[in-house]
Amino acid sequence: MLERLNRCWRVVATGFCFAMFGLGGLFIRLVVYPLLLLFARDAERRKSAAQAVIHHSFRFFVGLMNFVGVISYEVRHLERLDRKGLLILANHPSLIDVVFLISLIPRADCIVKASLLRNPFTRGPIHAAGFICNSGGAQLVEDCNRSLAEGNNLIIFPEGTRTPLVGEVKLQRGAAHVAVKGRVNITPVHIHTSLPMLPKGRPWWKVPARKPHFIFEVREDIDIEEFCVAAGNESLAARQVTDYLSDHLFRGPSRASA
Repeated sequence: MLERLNRCWRVVATGFCFAMFGLGGLFIRLVVYPLLLLFARDAERRKSAAQAVIHHSFRFFVGLMNFVGVISYEVRHLERLDRKGLLILANHPSLIDVVFLISLIPRADCIVKASLLRNPFTRGPIHAAGFICNSGGAQLVEDCNRSLAEGNNLIIFPEGTRTPLVGEVKLQRGAAHVAVKGRVNITPVHIHTSLPMLPKGRPWWKVPARKPHFIFEVREDIDIEEFCVAAGNESLAARQVTDYLSDHLFRGPSRASA
């Protein structure tokens, strides 16, 4: 009985949190972004201010989910993220992974789907923070490396989508090409959930039987120069980096069973 009541509460609390998230996105678009355009005339200052607003907004959202009992979480080796110009690659078991990571990382940048630019709840924050649109090809790699050169911390999910509950995980090589092309070391973040929470193909109201616990483990940097020297060319180096990530970052206890 108590377990059923707890699960019902978490359904209601999850819906409330998502409603707050959507309202926050609208507030940034309708209020914060116009104020930034008015008072922050310099584009870079405006972008930095917007990133700070989103960072603290997402921290509030994560804290809210934790407070109302939707999730619990822990972060291991958070000090490794206290730098600039990081290329952060993470696995992607849940819809809220990027929210978690941006809440932990000041001056965060990320790649977003073009469809999110048409969403009234997300369009404002994306425009304000100057997040990178997934245009694909060489231009995307150039945009990513330009962001890193500007001192932003770029978050990429090499899977390109959320991790499926079953089946093989296949990584795209785009993230590896960014690292190799820019000669930027990779800061891996491994995300583990005790139970599936907002995985691919499952609606938000189908919450797990018990409160899920997230573990974010920031691992030691991967030296890209070693791969570039050993491979001799960028294409082969990117392939080897992708294989290494598959073996060391994405082959682990990140996917909990339902």
